[in-house]
Amino acid sequence: MEVNFQIYHYWRSKCAQKEEKMKRAEDLRRILEAIDRKSYPAYKDTRGAYRFGSYSLFIEHVQGDPFATPSRVSVLVDGSKAELPEEFYREAHRRIAVQDHLLRLFGRRIEEFNHKAKGSGKSGRMAVSRPGQEILERTACQIDPKDGSVRIRMEIGFPARGRTICSGELIRILFEFLPQCVESTLFYRKISRTAVQKTVELADDQAYIRGQLSALGLCAFVANGSVLPRESGVSQRPMRASVPFSSPESMEVTMQLPHRGAVKGMGIRRGITLIAGGGYHGKSTLLKALELGVYDHIAGDGREYVITDSTAVKIRAEDGRSIKKTDISMFVNDLPSGKDTKSFYTEDASGSTSQAANVVEAMESGAKLLLIDEDTSATNFMVRDELMQRVVHRNQEPITPFIERARYLFEAYGISTILVAGSSGAYFHIADCILQMEQYRPKDITTFAKKEAENFPAVTLPQDQPEEPSFDRRPQKDKAFAGEDRIKMKVMGKDQIQLNRENLILRGLEQLADSEQTLAIGWMLTWVQKKAVNGQLTMQQAADRVLELVGKEGLAGLAEGSYLPVNLAMPRKQEVLAAFNRYRLWKL
Repeated sequence: MEVNFQIYHYWRSKCAQKEEKMKRAEDLRRILEAIDRKSYPAYKDTRGAYRFGSYSLFIEHVQGDPFATPSRVSVLVDGSKAELPEEFYREAHRRIAVQDHLLRLFGRRIEEFNHKAKGSGKSGRMAVSRPGQEILERTACQIDPKDGSVRIRMEIGFPARGRTICSGELIRILFEFLPQCVESTLFYRKISRTAVQKTVELADDQAYIRGQLSALGLCAFVANGSVLPRESGVSQRPMRASVPFSSPESMEVTMQLPHRGAVKGMGIRRGITLIAGGGYHGKSTLLKALELGVYDHIAGDGREYVITDSTAVKIRAEDGRSIKKTDISMFVNDLPSGKDTKSFYTEDASGSTSQAANVVEAMESGAKLLLIDEDTSATNFMVRDELMQRVVHRNQEPITPFIERARYLFEAYGISTILVAGSSGAYFHIADCILQMEQYRPKDITTFAKKEAENFPAVTLPQDQPEEPSFDRRPQKDKAFAGEDRIKMKVMGKDQIQLNRENLILRGLEQLADSEQTLAIGWMLTWVQKKAVNGQLTMQQAADRVLELVGKEGLAGLAEGSYLPVNLAMPRKQEVLAAFNRYRLWKL
């Protein structure tokens, strides 16, 4: 997926497009017939807006040749014709769920016609965003909350043989294939009303649980009957014949949902929760479900009612990551090298310093829950046992392990921790709740584990509490983003963004659910560099500035006069700020 930020006039029309500028569908047909068998650049003549009876077609960008990224088009159905009930899109959680529903319908329908028009390269390709299991706000399908109009953005490979236009094939796409897709999926009278209603009701129930977490003193909820294991390492669909989740009786909570009624499940209370157990018994599976519980999931996913505090952040070690003047003094002090840990800088962090920075940066992002798996953690950051403390005295060790700060984080900042541990029992002493996973079933062993822990020495905690970390880092503008310079962006899955020659590595951000979120982060970073960074705003304020823009104008607000990509999905503030913190070219 490649984006070219060369600024040029971008023809952009939303619902405010003036009617007199809208051409008729037959005008488009005549243009196509006139350019048949001409060289490929003649397709540029088709750019514009066209009225197709019950909807409008916008040809927004025409590819340069049949082997390039396909042309970008959008379809707009006026609210009066789409006829979606107003109660389906006035509230954000309902609107996003209905957008997702319509997009999936459209995607399945359009797949029937993909590449039916023939030609060279990407000729005949018809593609739209294909969502995974999570429900995200996307530019691919948007419902205007004011009037209920529906816009679909997609890609179409304009057909050619070699580089000679085959307009007859494009006429088939635009006048035969596309109308069938639009008419059968974007009009309320043509789709299953029962299915849409169920989508809205599920969104209501999920929003209700999310809203109840704080009121009930919980940081997460996992409904009984949930299916947590996934089909495979490359598939997020639920595993067949897996063990359904069942809450320990001592932790069972009943949620009275608006539509489904009473739902029972495990409520994880705020504080420190330890998930223990043998290998392959489901510890990490439960944690992974909680990681992605920050998002709503589609019906049938198995995790529809796994709801986690929306600010939760998965913390792990990231050897080699860039750290730009982050205050990690809460965990690291008095380095032999003399480096300043209140403004720590490195281009090649160790496991412990990277994890320390990740915790502090999660605090900066407003996280109220940390999710940690010992398998992906630096051991020396997580714990120093009693024997090691006696052999290597505290004043000889620059690292204060997380076990000595977890309780302080909760009491001073209200930040809870859910930790998976299968080899070290040190956390038994400080945990408020201890779960043991046994064959994918959780058991509350808090009383038993605490009793056994009495026979072992507890880790000695420091007497002095650390200072509050400083987040006062004020980036300067990178000259590569100055003025209207050309910025090349390339996104490689969820893990990496290439901005010009700089690679921004995001594989440590395990809660990114979709590569379209990664692309949106790339646009946000570019917007911040061009519009917000000035040496006055902190990193946190810069992230807030772009998120405020998106909150007002949607992801389309990032376009700023250049074209809007077909496929962007909304990331959380936690991932936006985490990505900013990993960008190596900030001038601080």
